[in-house]
Amino acid sequence: DRNIMSAFEAQLFSEIDKLRVQLLNNVDIIAENQRAVEEISQDEILTQIEGVILGIMTSLSRDEVPILVLPNRSSWANISFDSAVGLQMSSEHSVTSIRSDCPSSVTKFAQILKILSVIYRLVQSNSYATKRDIYYSNIQLFGSQRTVDSIIDDISCMLKVPRRSLHVLATSKGLISGDLCYLEEDGTRVDCHPSSAVSISANIGGIRNIISSAKFIMIVEKDATFQRLLDDDLCTKLSPCILITGKGVPDVNSRLMVRKLWDTLHIPIFALVDADPHGTDELSECRSSMSFEAHSLTVPSVMWLGLLPSDLQRLRVPEDSLIPLTKADENKLNSLLKRPYLTSQPDWSKEIELMQQSKVKAELQSLSSIAPDFLTNIYLPNKLRYGGWV
Repeated sequence: DRNIMSAFEAQLFSEIDKLRVQLLNNVDIIAENQRAVEEISQDEILTQIEGVILGIMTSLSRDEVPILVLPNRSSWANISFDSAVGLQMSSEHSVTSIRSDCPSSVTKFAQILKILSVIYRLVQSNSYATKRDIYYSNIQLFGSQRTVDSIIDDISCMLKVPRRSLHVLATSKGLISGDLCYLEEDGTRVDCHPSSAVSISANIGGIRNIISSAKFIMIVEKDATFQRLLDDDLCTKLSPCILITGKGVPDVNSRLMVRKLWDTLHIPIFALVDADPHGTDELSECRSSMSFEAHSLTVPSVMWLGLLPSDLQRLRVPEDSLIPLTKADENKLNSLLKRPYLTSQPDWSKEIELMQQSKVKAELQSLSSIAPDFLTNIYLPNKLRYGGWV
């Protein structure tokens, strides 16, 4: 029995091992190009912020209107794809000016200054705050949590400093499970045993002593699918592996954790998302970042394992499990195809175009209409065994 099992595992992982060899060739390129942004000292960050304030004071002393200049994070034209790094802000990006004398931007100008002052105090005192703490420090000024989140990303880009170096932490919503142990910054030992799920740390930068024999990492879009895979004991069946979910749109800490695992383990990373525009967009989130932190938030090696639009035809998923695309879905697909980085991802573009032509989408749960255990016992083992990813 043991010989049969080891033969099955060797066959199961042969395509994954081939993929890993390809990815490791890119790691050499990363080393040559010095992928990571150097750690920035606290004094440098304080000097950067003082420089911004000095610029405002200088403008006022000259009777000029103070203006803050930010990289334009809302344009996909500012994003380029590098096979070794992933998606990142282009060096020649366009900018947005935030004027202090313009009714439409004066509030944002004040919000940026307020958050800069909070960051300055945090860095100076070597203490940390969550984005939520900052929002509650002045609800009236910020109006919403989303405003705070966006401005912190703007400041990160403006100062060219990774967000974690600003001493601002995001709250975690993601879960992780599988063949993985590590130490938190405070020395707590975390064992992500396959039979249960562990909340992802709020301070990924402090994680150390990562130990794992995993052959691959699987990012699962939905919490319900993630829980189903745990219930079906997927990690034991396809052992050893690591499962991670951001419970929908992946939060910053989930993405930082995936990047940390990639940098440490250098094993293939697969994404399991619905075959719909929303899932495809979330898949691109794993590879993309509209921020200065692209290096630590994106993983260029993420492969789209499923559910692929081409799978729907290949597996003859019953028509009553397929959902017609809405007008909003069609617009989303058009917008995805216009993103410049997709030109370097012809296989992804082909799948998106197939979804456009078929005019249908499907959730991963649709596979249970073929057989209740189809996802865990047939679909995923075969995909991984025969290299059915793009």
